[in-house]
Amino acid sequence: MAATGEHYYVPEGSHWPIIAVAGIFLTVLGFAFWANGMSFGPFSTVAGLCIIFYLFYGWFNDVIDESMSGKYSTQVDTSFRQGMMWFITSEVFFFAAFFGTLYYIRNIALPYLSGEGHLGSSNLLWDGFKATWPLVNTPDPDKYTQVKEAMGAGGIPLYNTIILLTSGATITWAHWGLKKNSKTHLVTGLACTVALGLFFLSLQVYEYVHAYQELGLTLASGVYGSTFFMLTGFHGMHVTIGTIMLIVITVRSIKDHFTVEKHFAFEAVAWYWHFVDVVWLGLYIFVYWI
Repeated sequence: MAATGEHYYVPEGSHWPIIAVAGIFLTVLGFAFWANGMSFGPFSTVAGLCIIFYLFYGWFNDVIDESMSGKYSTQVDTSFRQGMMWFITSEVFFFAAFFGTLYYIRNIALPYLSGEGHLGSSNLLWDGFKATWPLVNTPDPDKYTQVKEAMGAGGIPLYNTIILLTSGATITWAHWGLKKNSKTHLVTGLACTVALGLFFLSLQVYEYVHAYQELGLTLASGVYGSTFFMLTGFHGMHVTIGTIMLIVITVRSIKDHFTVEKHFAFEAVAWYWHFVDVVWLGLYIFVYWI
């Protein structure tokens, strides 16, 4: 029997949060070790990712079962919507911190270090230092990684921008299909969005390989290399998470889990995907273009 507006479902205590903490901890710890050349890093990263995949599978299944069994009322639906809005708000501030770091480095720190302003400190880094962006090379080629060329705005970054903008259109098209109660329209739009997400990730992997092998651009390439990989890497992680959620929503759509009146899970993933699109536009403009 469907839940009524007077009943607010409260689930039993769950083991999934502690599993989430373990998976995230091992993944982040392993990546840190891996980036610093420690042999334990890859094993910890893979173990953490496996735990996270298990978490997605198990927790999603529990929530889907609760939803399909009619335990969620209108009040629960409202709570889910508020929770998703606050989650996306936290993600906005997460990326705002990285964009703020990029702005501070480019517009405050580098001019100061090149001697601009009444408190500027010229030659603090090395003799004759001048503020330029991207700051890709140092005067000691034997000690530091030398970058042959900064990442340009054309080629793969431009293609990925087109891909993500197109994926925003395809998921909106899928939403229209859901509102029209057209399963074919819905599933086709979602499948196209998933394919575009995977294509984006494939091109980003190729871009990273190209950056390391051909351009000499690595995490060790000074402040430009670290900010480039931090911003694009965390965005790529969000695209990966979004693609996984899109795959789940596509499978659920095939199984007729959504109706015109009840489809918040679809809307939540669509909100998240549009957020990922907007963040990429900011990245493309401020990291690749300007």
